[in-house]
Amino acid sequence: MDIFITGVAGFIGFHLARDLLNNNYEIIGIDNLNSYYDPELKKSRLKILFEIAKNQKKHFKFIECDLKDRKSLDKIFKEYKPRKVINLAAQAGVRYSLKNPSEYISSNLTGFFNIIDLSKETNVKHFLYASSSSVYGGNEKLPFSESDGVDHPVSIYAATKKSNEMIAHCYSHLFNLPTTGLRFFTVYGPWGRPDMALFLFTKAMIKGEKINIFNNGDMVRDFTYIDDVVRSVNELVFMPPLKNDNFDRLKSDPSSSWAPFEIFNIGNSNPVSLMKYIDALENELGLEAKKNFMQMQKGDVVITSANTIKLENKINFKPSTSIKDGIAEFVKWYKYYYKV
Repeated sequence: MDIFITGVAGFIGFHLARDLLNNNYEIIGIDNLNSYYDPELKKSRLKILFEIAKNQKKHFKFIECDLKDRKSLDKIFKEYKPRKVINLAAQAGVRYSLKNPSEYISSNLTGFFNIIDLSKETNVKHFLYASSSSVYGGNEKLPFSESDGVDHPVSIYAATKKSNEMIAHCYSHLFNLPTTGLRFFTVYGPWGRPDMALFLFTKAMIKGEKINIFNNGDMVRDFTYIDDVVRSVNELVFMPPLKNDNFDRLKSDPSSSWAPFEIFNIGNSNPVSLMKYIDALENELGLEAKKNFMQMQKGDVVITSANTIKLENKINFKPSTSIKDGIAEFVKWYKYYYKV
């Protein structure tokens, strides 16, 4: 098989698989279809992938499997022998990690280990994995650069993502497995996750309910539209990292290595205040939000901002979709999907 995608029924996994299928690549996807959010939304995404594969006469194989199930994963890898692996399966959400930290340890650490270890054993040519802007934690130097230290996470979720990056480096160093870490910055768009702000706000506003606005609205995010993410990642899939022979161990850069290892910020590099984001949604819906201002939540950070120069130099593309255009596309999808 060409490409193996874990979390294929998830938000980003679905969009990546759809784009790759449309470009004539064969995909094997796995997902455990858990109930963290509505499994029916995940099944609707899968239905579209099957339809595309049928129309394109390309192979799309879906297997329901949990990354913690090493025995089942071993059979899948041995049977399908993927050349490239994009690992997007993980327990997501910063706030949820405060209530269920054990789920993050088992899914994001044990699951991650299983998938990268099997990639090593089956000689995968490129292993890509979802990290997060959350790894920057308590950093206040803006914008966040891949060369910055990320040693002070402020949530269990962020700590697991930082751990993924460290494990990946070990596998690149010890086994010469090319690995690429993808630090996603607040991804949004059609078919998005119901636990994320845009989805929650839209649903509440249409129902005439209040929206919860944390830190009294004093939040800034580097909102990144899904199509920009897809283009960035699907370029990187075919550009495995090489060893950096000029790596200076006296001036260590966390985003590069003497091993075939790299990390990239995947962000819009145009941070927007949460209140401006809400204004754009109000304009698109033609509704005024009923606002419930709340205190800062544990595990959150006030500002995220991506330096994407490294990404731009690598793939000659800069994510740049405006929130106006991105929110318009989301609202159009939401009204269509939920028939409102």
